[in-house]
Amino acid sequence: MNAPIRFARRLRPWMLGAVMALLLGACASQPPVPDWRVNAEAASERATSAYLAGNTRVANLEFDRMRKEVARTGDAGLMARAELLRCSTQVASLVFEPCSGFEALRADAAAPEIAYANYLAGRLPPQELALLPNAQQPAAQRLLQGGAISSGDAALLPAMDQPLPRLVAAALWFQAGQGHPAVITLAVDTASSQGWSRPLLAWLQVQARHAESAGDAVEARRVRRRIELVLNGGALPPAAPSKPAAP
Repeated sequence: MNAPIRFARRLRPWMLGAVMALLLGACASQPPVPDWRVNAEAASERATSAYLAGNTRVANLEFDRMRKEVARTGDAGLMARAELLRCSTQVASLVFEPCSGFEALRADAAAPEIAYANYLAGRLPPQELALLPNAQQPAAQRLLQGGAISSGDAALLPAMDQPLPRLVAAALWFQAGQGHPAVITLAVDTASSQGWSRPLLAWLQVQARHAESAGDAVEARRVRRRIELVLNGGALPPAAPSKPAAP
């Protein structure tokens, strides 16, 4: 799985087939998709999009809706996966806090979810590496190896098709002190291409500080202007006054 939770999306091909069968007068042989699955999937997508777009109020409302739908099942393991989704969006945005929602459910979580929670917390035991989603294992393995990240190591991140796990991996490298300019640039580009302003701003701040530390004032100013563009919602700064012509 490229994200900790995906409910109805896996069932949508069948749903489309059922609708076509109904329109053609055929009898559907499979039971309908439970409404809690559809509702939870929709709420999880809205919550994730809102959080990454920087809309905390909507994100909290939709995450609460997702929890309520999943709670209808009484499945604590499923709820644990839902909590991991929320924590993944936070880590991707360089918000490193305990995943308290998951920790409250850890006792009932399955081994893959426990491994993913440990990964997000930066304390994945080597023996749990194989429990992570396949696409995320190479970056996690590099994290376990420690040491400075090279530009060659950074090539592991684009191999992840999904942008959220890619940002999570970059964030965990950064948190472990394994940051590299190529990783920072890749994270900025990933967040930018998705229009995810929350992680974009976080990574641009990192990029600006890196440029300043390197003594690259021109690059630092460029990145700071980009930050202002995001914060101002596209409003352009006033043009600098033109210099009067020399007499």
